[in-house]
Amino acid sequence: MRVLAAMSGGVDSAVAAARAVEAGHDVVGVHLALSAKPGTLRTGARGCCTIEDSRDARRAADILGIPFYVWDFAERFTEEVIESFVGEYAAGRTPNPCVTCNEKIKFEALLDRAIALGFDAVATGHYARLSHVDGVPELRRSVDEGKDQSYVLASLTPEQLRHSLFPLGDSRKTEVRAEAERRGLAVAHKPDSHDICFIPDGDTKSFLERRLGERPGDLVDAETGAVLGRHSGVHGFTVGQRKGLGLEQPAVDGKPRYVLALEPVSGTVRVGSADRLAVRAIEADRPIWPGERALDGPTECTIQVRAHGGTAEAVAEVVDGDVRAQLREPLKGVAPGQVVVLYRGDLVLGSAKIARTA
Repeated sequence: MRVLAAMSGGVDSAVAAARAVEAGHDVVGVHLALSAKPGTLRTGARGCCTIEDSRDARRAADILGIPFYVWDFAERFTEEVIESFVGEYAAGRTPNPCVTCNEKIKFEALLDRAIALGFDAVATGHYARLSHVDGVPELRRSVDEGKDQSYVLASLTPEQLRHSLFPLGDSRKTEVRAEAERRGLAVAHKPDSHDICFIPDGDTKSFLERRLGERPGDLVDAETGAVLGRHSGVHGFTVGQRKGLGLEQPAVDGKPRYVLALEPVSGTVRVGSADRLAVRAIEADRPIWPGERALDGPTECTIQVRAHGGTAEAVAEVVDGDVRAQLREPLKGVAPGQVVVLYRGDLVLGSAKIARTA
């Protein structure tokens, strides 16, 4: 099988490529250049998709003895990931750019080009397992629960999964690093990347203000309706946020206030007690069913609303094309714009974009 190995420059993708070679596939390595100014992206221990990473990927490909190329996806990344990220925050939603990058770049733009060039599949270093039953893909959690990335892959379509390989799904991170060292890969002990690669200093609020400018509005007490202060834009907040509210007046009970809701049209940020953050119902739209099977009636499942953590038992069903989930126990910090993923055990049933909570 002809396999295109997406090589980010980290240890995971390097070992994934090595395993694809060892499995007897005809492997070609490719690194994605995602920024017109790669020097502005994070480097070192907090890096992702930088010049340093491309060099690490090339050295790994040389050791594996496979052809290696760099493909320029910077324009597509800007349009599909960065601009989408900015637009979602402007609309008062909380996006996950890694989900968008996997969906739109690594498994749409990259896979489409790979198929057009005659490749059968794309291999990545994601920690997830993939199997097929009667030709239908099944996406499952990784053996290494602490590194599991099935959440950020749950927006992939069945057709995309049919052309995907996740060679690390049955391994733990410690095993992958040890294997990289045995293979003589220089990235064996390279630190993992963190946070958002296109925000070099990690200051999301300042990044958004540079893109969107100031859009002043009121900070309002959700219980009394009293105006507590002013802010420079709803894009500077997320549901569940406690710090950085700029409130001088304490709550009546002396406890911290949290962001409860964002209203981008009026510019209102509603704040209140932690108790009011509890969510017991989620409504999500644009569902994707990796295994081609939508829910058939009310279904007991586990939902997850963040890449790591944010899980709860629930009963979910499809109503008028949307997913509605009633949670067995409340979750906090659930925001419109996040992705909700439905699991049965370690099997991904589907995913959808959160539109409303209650």
